[in-house]
Amino acid sequence: MIGKGKSISHTRASMSYGWNQEKDAEIVLKEFLHGDSPAEITKEFKMLQDQNHNCTKNTLSFILSPTIDDGRKLDKSKLEDITKWFIHEMKLGERQAIAFVHRDKEHKHIHLYVNRIDFRGVAYNDSFIGKRSQLAAEKVAEQMGLTTVKQVQFEKEFNLKEIRTEIKRRHDLTMKHLKPKSFDAYVKAMETNGVKVIPTINKQNNLQGFRFEFDGHNLKGSEVHRNMSIGNIGKQMGHLEGIKSLKNNTVGVALAGNTVGLAPKLALKLTKFMIKKTIQQGLSY
Repeated sequence: MIGKGKSISHTRASMSYGWNQEKDAEIVLKEFLHGDSPAEITKEFKMLQDQNHNCTKNTLSFILSPTIDDGRKLDKSKLEDITKWFIHEMKLGERQAIAFVHRDKEHKHIHLYVNRIDFRGVAYNDSFIGKRSQLAAEKVAEQMGLTTVKQVQFEKEFNLKEIRTEIKRRHDLTMKHLKPKSFDAYVKAMETNGVKVIPTINKQNNLQGFRFEFDGHNLKGSEVHRNMSIGNIGKQMGHLEGIKSLKNNTVGVALAGNTVGLAPKLALKLTKFMIKKTIQQGLSY
């Protein structure tokens, strides 16, 4: 579960969003309040806020967002428990508060509004409120057996590592068995192995890299593996077919039926490599 928090001054506008019936909003918590509309609740907040003229951002706005899977299991009672636990962890004490659940998207989430001014006219200390909201949401998730941000992050990193490994494995198979001799052939060969290779072409119409799309992930070559930058892919092919000179002494390659330039640094890197390889082959005879 993710928690976000901040102090705001636009109480009525923000609360109107929380109460938006188009988002299938439902009140899950109401503390020390009687009003039945954003305007009425704002007036009740203001009665206490008028006791403290030094505080301008006098309403606390929070969003509590369980994971999609957890959200499916949470009924109104559980959502109320989450909100109460969060208020307790944030040490908000006895304050006017109202919370709504939004169900307009698959991702169920809670909007919580708390009067920053208490019944004595004292303002709640909102220092580092964003970070404290995250930590409080983590504690609530742990107490209620919900998925925490740390768990989600770990799963993402674990899954991403597997994706990287699989893309690299298919790259290695492509280079070993299909032996492409041009970038265009490499793109087609990788597609045969189930990986979509997307050329990155800049405004100068120069090819400067590849992105790899696989199983819902889209990664730069260098993010997959250091040997999968476009320069290193060119080196692995040994020599490149389809290279030709363009005007202004630039170098071009055929790609998907079109000729695009190579970024200057990339062209220089590959040219040096091919010259060096040619010399080595000549010396070996």
